[in-house]
Amino acid sequence: MSVFVYQTFVIKQDKFKEAIDNLREIKKFRNDNYNHHVEILTPISGEDHTYALLSTYDGLGEMELENKRMFDDEEYLELIGPFFLENIQEGSMYTQIYRALSDKKNDKKDDKNSEK
Repeated sequence: MSVFVYQTFVIKQDKFKEAIDNLREIKKFRNDNYNHHVEILTPISGEDHTYALLSTYDGLGEMELENKRMFDDEEYLELIGPFFLENIQEGSMYTQIYRALSDKKNDKKDDKNSEK
């Protein structure tokens, strides 16, 4: 069952170009080196400088494993540390975790009734 991590944050206006360039590097690094998919979401409505990362994992266990791998990786930490310290308004990050709702399984009783 897929797990989605949705992280919103506000980019400092005076660091906008640097933040976008760094976000693109983070996305490319994670998509190239880890077993999950990351997208950068840009605002169409709402607060102009509120951006989001949407990460998709195969499940909760995979999310835990990937997070451990990322935070044990010095190269990744060199990308992510300055991004959050220099480009993001302090206290603006908000993280939500969702899982996909599985499809409804057919009840065998319903299948027998439909055969009659």
